[in-house]
Amino acid sequence: MRVTERDVDRIPPGNLHVPRRDFGALWAAAEQRSEEQGARGVTDYAAGGVAVTCRWLARAIVEGPGGRRRPASAPITSTSRAAQEELIEAEYLAAETLAARAAPPDWLARQPGYLAAVCATLRWAWRGIGTPPVLADL
Repeated sequence: MRVTERDVDRIPPGNLHVPRRDFGALWAAAEQRSEEQGARGVTDYAAGGVAVTCRWLARAIVEGPGGRRRPASAPITSTSRAAQEELIEAEYLAAETLAARAAPPDWLARQPGYLAAVCATLRWAWRGIGTPPVLADL
């Protein structure tokens, strides 16, 4: 997905607790890294986790199976409901709860780096805690 200024400008104000420009830069970098890694035949679950989380927070429209356009889904619960403050908090808590488990569920174990990336993105963009995720470090 190509992130445009219009995509970033359309994010509801209550969905972020960081500057829009910073969020947009992270989102664009995650999309680019995912695309570049994919072109090399590498699945970068960390970059994908950041990108999926950003898409949902931004209420992006994505291309689904068969080319049909649909709203982005939440990264952990997979709800297709549009991100809004109460749902974002619930998604954050769901991600952190999974991260605190001794062993991740099978679907997450098969996607190394995904959960850490989702947690880091929500922690920064939603809670305003810390610094943005560094894609190469996840």
